[in-house]
Amino acid sequence: MTEIVFYEKPGCATNRKQKALLAEAGHKVVARDLLAESWTADRLRSFFGDTAVDTWFNPNAPQVKSGAINPRAFDADLALETMTAAPLLIRRPLIEADGHKCSGFDRPLVQALLGPDKEPSATVACSRPDGTPCPTPEKVSAE
Repeated sequence: MTEIVFYEKPGCATNRKQKALLAEAGHKVVARDLLAESWTADRLRSFFGDTAVDTWFNPNAPQVKSGAINPRAFDADLALETMTAAPLLIRRPLIEADGHKCSGFDRPLVQALLGPDKEPSATVACSRPDGTPCPTPEKVSAE
């Protein structure tokens, strides 16, 4: 069993399915709110490895879908600056496991965690293709 830190957008149906797959594979999934983290450029950069800058962006972010942001127009520094200011733009989930990191659920790290018999590609696309955002989960009272 591997402990996986899974940075998600709370309420995201796709992230929920992804966490379930990792748990079914026998891992302990520790979910964290991607939008509430205090990201720095260096910390965020560590999740992207040698992938192309345009793949760092969440293709389902409203600003990307509307064309207001074109990921291909960004260099690494501007992308990191923009994403630290607006974390909804970050391709998710961000995953940390066994000293390795990645962004997105279609990466070799995820395949290694799931094993050869599981196919992560079915849980990569947004579960709400009509463009409506996932509902924000209600805060649970500490009472």
